[in-house]
Amino acid sequence: MSRSETKKTVLVAGAANLILAITKLIAGALAGSSAMLAEGAHSVADTLNQGFLFASLGRSARPPDRRHPFGYGNERYFWSLLAAFGIFVAGAGFSIFEGVLAISGHSGEGTHVWLAYAVLALAAVLEGTSWVRAYTQARRETSGNGRRLVDHVWRTPDVTFKAALFEDTAAMIGLAIAAAGLTLREITGSALWDGLASILIGLLLVTVAFALGRDSMGLLIGRAADPDALREIRAEIARAPGVTGVDELLTMHFGPEELLVAAKVHFSDEISADEAEDVAGAIDRRLRERIPIVRHVFLDPTQRAPEPRPPAESGRRGRGRVIKDASG
Repeated sequence: MSRSETKKTVLVAGAANLILAITKLIAGALAGSSAMLAEGAHSVADTLNQGFLFASLGRSARPPDRRHPFGYGNERYFWSLLAAFGIFVAGAGFSIFEGVLAISGHSGEGTHVWLAYAVLALAAVLEGTSWVRAYTQARRETSGNGRRLVDHVWRTPDVTFKAALFEDTAAMIGLAIAAAGLTLREITGSALWDGLASILIGLLLVTVAFALGRDSMGLLIGRAADPDALREIRAEIARAPGVTGVDELLTMHFGPEELLVAAKVHFSDEISADEAEDVAGAIDRRLRERIPIVRHVFLDPTQRAPEPRPPAESGRRGRGRVIKDASG
């Protein structure tokens, strides 16, 4: 995954959301639409979150130091967790509150409905551009790993890219909900539809915030590599000359582009300590070549447990009686 590609995706999304946050709030106030105000809050939350995500890209790129020997890659997960919290508070909370006010008859009235539709059209263009950018990055990355698009999006440890894609997708869905609510309000004359649309937008943001928060939390406390990468790592270690088995394999992400590998490896008794060290170095190089995100490899030589000796007698006991071999 490319840090520069993710940075471009975040910048495009942030610029689009900043413009839309201002125009949606103005249009919502003039049109007296809770759904448009909810969409404005949505864009404000997204703009704030893009700032968090952009900051995380810079802070997580700092080199390792004495206190953080594995670098600062996990900071990206911390900032993504803050972004998810921002979506929930600034976006979802305000949207649901505005929807309840509209349904209870406390919403404002406006006459500039045409402005709301114009802003929705502009938002569809800008949000669509941002979404296409995130989608294109996802397609480019899946072409390199052979995964299906949906599978890649769910399994990627790049939560910054994932947050941008989820927010843009939620924004497109939110625009459709706001347009439907506003149209039904104008047709029926009831603010119920406008308020309901606002609440639905809030619930949509709650779903996005929960998905991002859960994913960020799992990576922040240390998540293993995905099953395909684990199988590839184990196979690469096991096929090395002089290796007779892999007893235990542990992996952990230190950021989207950094993976630690630790394994207990059985070496053949026929090779010397120097030869085992050379084999370990070759495994390290091959893992870094095959899986570029591997940054640290630690191999612990272990001995196989001795094979159990066969029993002296020809029979074996089972449930209190001797069971003899068929040949006996």
